[in-house]
Amino acid sequence: MSSEEGVEIHRDVLEIILSYVPLSHLLPATVVSKSWNAAVYSSLRRLNKPKPWLLVHTQSIRNPHVTTSFAYDPRSDIWLQINQKLPPRHISVVRSSDSTILHVLTPSKFSFSVDPFRLTWHEANPPSLWRIDPVVTVVGHRVIVAGGVCDYEDDLLAVEIYDMNTRTWELSESMPESLKDSAASTWLSVAANAKTMYVMEKSSGVTHSFDPNSKIWCGLYNLRPDRSIYFSTLSFRGDSLIMVGLLGDPKDVNDLKVWEITGESLEFCREIGAIPMELVEELKGEGTSSINSIRLSSMAGFFYIYNPEKPAELLAFEVGEEGLRCCRSLKNAAVTERSMVAERMVVTCSDVDLRDLGSAVKNGNASFTLLN
Repeated sequence: MSSEEGVEIHRDVLEIILSYVPLSHLLPATVVSKSWNAAVYSSLRRLNKPKPWLLVHTQSIRNPHVTTSFAYDPRSDIWLQINQKLPPRHISVVRSSDSTILHVLTPSKFSFSVDPFRLTWHEANPPSLWRIDPVVTVVGHRVIVAGGVCDYEDDLLAVEIYDMNTRTWELSESMPESLKDSAASTWLSVAANAKTMYVMEKSSGVTHSFDPNSKIWCGLYNLRPDRSIYFSTLSFRGDSLIMVGLLGDPKDVNDLKVWEITGESLEFCREIGAIPMELVEELKGEGTSSINSIRLSSMAGFFYIYNPEKPAELLAFEVGEEGLRCCRSLKNAAVTERSMVAERMVVTCSDVDLRDLGSAVKNGNASFTLLN
């Protein structure tokens, strides 16, 4: 065969080659030819499926609070920086109390983003009550804003619901009285599926559920399968609640365990597994021997944990039917010596596929830089 002639790559070989290519680099391959396009999608379906990405957003503490976003792709075990054509600038702090949504709340405006790379922001009127640190999550087509109300307002437990279809607010039943001393995202963990929101006191395990259709709260549920749990946080895997808890005390962590919570009254609690202690030690970071709290972000059975006081290390693991898988420690590419002092950090998690990447790079709105 002469050097000018192309060499045919058989379909099965091409699919294997493509399975090693990072998802962010596969877009050009889809437009080479119809056969390459088919090989890309077949490889993603059969050999190396996309996995939920971890998104780390750092925000300058100085006005105009420019936000920079980084992404970890567990399918290829790589970090990327998301370069936006017009980086978002906010006059207030970007926050996240749930893995699926970022929000910014000021007295004059409520902004939130639910797309995978947070490139699109929805603008709405603010809730009727001024809030500083509310729990914010998405249930179906509704955004629920609960608690976090300023002290001078009458109802510190107030709940308001924003309908994304009608773009209107509606006042709902307030949070239960048992949460009156902890009605803010600092003290509450939130988890939501398509129908229900759950909020849990991180320190006590006191939990309530909320149905945005009926606008009714249920509970109290006590999620403490082990009395030595001193801090816990909630998330979802499918239709099951997953709880991750620290055992012992902040200066002497005995364990970091994962449970599945099921039942109409959350009465069934099954221990899934424990994180190896050598990985728990990584969370402590340099210069400290304690873990006061953890932050959790997850999607579709993939979980990421970090210590907000020492965010340079992340723990990643999967929850499967047979237990915990792929427990490992990750270096946080978003954390540098400068960023530890000059920037805030929030973390989200999202399913990402080629269509999401194509939408992100369309018209040059975003590009991705591979990091070492």
